[in-house]
Amino acid sequence: MPARYSIEPANPTKSTKARGSDLRVHYKNSRETVAAVRGMTLKRAKQYLNAVLQHKECVPFTIHKRGTGRTAQARQWGVTQGRWPKRAVQAVLDLLANAEANAETKGLDIDSLVVSHIAAHQAQRGRRRTYRAHGRINHSCHLQLTLS
Repeated sequence: MPARYSIEPANPTKSTKARGSDLRVHYKNSRETVAAVRGMTLKRAKQYLNAVLQHKECVPFTIHKRGTGRTAQARQWGVTQGRWPKRAVQAVLDLLANAEANAETKGLDIDSLVVSHIAAHQAQRGRRRTYRAHGRINHSCHLQLTLS
């Protein structure tokens, strides 16, 4: 059975897809990260995510922002709160690299690819929970993206 995506590309011959299931990344961080990357070109998305890892730019937190500190870097997004979610950014970077390799295999032009669809979904919770400090329990999420 082929993998299901929440949105199929309009033109499958000029698009490429990648997905990750049950990634050990917090859903809330992933949701904010993919929202920031949505609509960017492949080159700009990789440049932006690498800048986030180096704390040069931040990921704006717009929905899951309770308790999130303020930073001046979030001003370019029109918000005040932002973070640098390392694991979520790394997961999205790995997904972008996978989609880029799929595009090369298909023979698509890498420089003109745009992140047309990217989504984060909550994964099923594990049966045996490992309780962590400060109310944190290890959750996971599913990520999927389409480059067109």
